[in-house]
Amino acid sequence: MTELFNGLNSHGSHELLKKLQGKKPLFICTIATTSTANIPDITGAGATPELMEYTPAGDVELIIQGELRCCDIPPQTIIDGDSAPTPAMLTKAALELTDVPFLVVDAGSKIKPDVPYMTVSEKSSYGKDIRTGEAVENPKKIFNNSKIIGKELSKHHDYLVIGESIPAGTTTALGVLTALGYDANFKVSGSMPENPHNLKRDVVMEGLANAGILDGIGNIGKIDPFEAVAAVGDPMIPAVAGMIIGSTVPIILAGGTQMAGVCSFIKAIDKNFDFSRICLGTTSFVANDGTSDLFSIVSQIGNIDIHVVNPTFEESTNNGLKNYLKGFVKEGVGAGGAMLMALLLGYSIEDIRKKVEEVCE
Repeated sequence: MTELFNGLNSHGSHELLKKLQGKKPLFICTIATTSTANIPDITGAGATPELMEYTPAGDVELIIQGELRCCDIPPQTIIDGDSAPTPAMLTKAALELTDVPFLVVDAGSKIKPDVPYMTVSEKSSYGKDIRTGEAVENPKKIFNNSKIIGKELSKHHDYLVIGESIPAGTTTALGVLTALGYDANFKVSGSMPENPHNLKRDVVMEGLANAGILDGIGNIGKIDPFEAVAAVGDPMIPAVAGMIIGSTVPIILAGGTQMAGVCSFIKAIDKNFDFSRICLGTTSFVANDGTSDLFSIVSQIGNIDIHVVNPTFEESTNNGLKNYLKGFVKEGVGAGGAMLMALLLGYSIEDIRKKVEEVCE
C-alpha cells in the first residue's frame, strides 16, 4: 500500500493517477432503485425504510440544488437515534471545491429527481426485489444506451468519474458476483456498523433459485452476464458498465462493492477487457471495514488498482461525520472517487475535509 498524496493510500499502481493529475474530468452520478431495499434491516441508506426509494433522487437534488425537492427528510443513516449525513455531502463538497461539471444518469429510479438528468432505461422502469429472480427489465437496452453516453462524453472530457446512488446496492452486487461465480459471501460492504451478511446471502440465494439459475444441488452453471443482472442485479450495473465500455478515456469508478460488481459484469462480457484504463476510488471507511473485504473480491476479477481516500473525520468537529468512524454509511454517491478527483486537481485532504464540514453545516 503506497501513498501519492497525503490522505491517499493505493493498492496497486499510481501510473493512471499520474496521467490524470491536472486533467479535466466530468463527474457522473448514476442513480437507480431496487425494491430489495424495502427488505427490513438490509440497508441503512435512508432515514426510514419507507424513504429508501427517495434516497437516490434526494442525493442528486442536494448536490445540484442544495435542497431536497422529492421529500422533506434528507437522506441519512439513523441507528439507535444516532445519525450520519448522506455521502452526497462529501461529493457535493468535492464538486464545489473543484467546480468540476456534473451529470446525473437515471439508470432506473422509482422516484425521479427534480433536476436535469439523462435516462437510459424505460421511462417507468426500476429495479425489483431480487428475491423474485426478476430484478431488472431489459438490462441489455440499459447497457447499449449507456455505451452511447460513454462514447459521446469521452469526446469532451479528459476522464470520467462515475459514482452511484442505489440503496441495497451491496446486496444486488453480491447477487451478480455470486451468479458470475465469484466468492463474495461475507465480503461485501454495507451502510450500517452491523453488516447483515446472512440476510444478504439468503436473499441472493432465494433470487437465484426463483430465477432457475441453481441446479438441483444448489450449484450455479455458466451464465450470461445480462441474465445474471436481470435475475439478481440492479439497473445501475449495466448502466455504469455500458459507459465504461463505450468510453475512450480513462475512468475512476467512484465506489466500493457496487463497482466491484460492475467490474465482474464487464469481465463476463469481455474477458480481455483492459482494466489498466480504469481504477476504483473509494473511502477508508470501506477499505478498513472489518466486516467486508473489497480487495479480495476485486483480486478475483483482475488486476484493478484501488485508491483509498481518508478524509480524516477524526479531526472533524461534526458529530455526524465522526459517526463514519463508527461504521455508519462508509461510501456512496461517488464520495471516495470525488475526493480522489479533488486531490488530483491539487486540493489537500484538509481542504476537502473543511469543505465537507462547511457543506454539512
